Amino acid sequence: MSIVVTGATGQLGRLAVEALLRRGVLASQIVATGRDIAGIKDLADRGVVVRRADFADPDSLAAAFAGADKLLLISASFPVDERYENHRRAIDAALSAGVSLVAYTSMAHADTATTILAETHRATEEYLREREVPSVLLRNGWYLENYTAQLPLVLQHGAFIGAAGEGRVSAVSRADYAEAAAAVLTTEGHAGAVYELGGDEAFTLAELAATVSAATGKPITYTDLSADELVEALTGAGLPPELARVLADSDLGLGRGELFTDSGDLSRLIGRPTTSLAGAIADALR
Repeated sequence: MSIVVTGATGQLGRLAVEALLRRGVLASQIVATGRDIAGIKDLADRGVVVRRADFADPDSLAAAFAGADKLLLISASFPVDERYENHRRAIDAALSAGVSLVAYTSMAHADTATTILAETHRATEEYLREREVPSVLLRNGWYLENYTAQLPLVLQHGAFIGAAGEGRVSAVSRADYAEAAAAVLTTEGHAGAVYELGGDEAFTLAELAATVSAATGKPITYTDLSADELVEALTGAGLPPELARVLADSDLGLGRGELFTDSGDLSRLIGRPTTSLAGAIADALR
């Protein structure tokens, strides 16, 4: 058995490799791939097979996927307008390699959500169906790290900002999503499944602010902005305009309920409760 993980140079991909190792998969049976593999030399030192794979380079994908039995296709990040074509090349390479299963990290409610990000995931899911690829859809929700990474600035300014209104988000840690991916890759019966993955406890961004306030003893508020105001604030803070637009658009989707799930799929897959908001904040503050 050989399991290929794309994007192992990124945060979710590396966590997925670690989760596979914890589940007893031999290092020699894991192929960690990425565009710049210098960053995963430590995995190679531990016996993991490391290969270069660039979504824009079909030849590199063919070499990286050679001999693969299963593939964890972690969705490409930016630029968003290139994401679908990158995924399509990876799926074609997986088919040519004869993989028995592709686990694709999609997005919550990708079939119905209307955000910019959801559109690219929906197109990828449709392509998997068109090519009749044996696959499992891991519809990941938002990351708790999207919020905990903001804590230094939030504590400095005393506020979260967003454009989500009173929408509830089922955010959970990257590690939980990685563990779910490892679970479907190391157990049987997942081909054809669609898992809506998210935390056991959803929260509004006002509740997020209140939780941080309780953990720190400092008054933290949530300021709700229009999408345009949020884009202006994010670009003013140094984010690239494309990323700022995607994040503001995602907040609007959050407000519409597109990042909420009460499926319980994630906790069932990992066999335990998901990481809580309070726990993630406490860890980040430490």
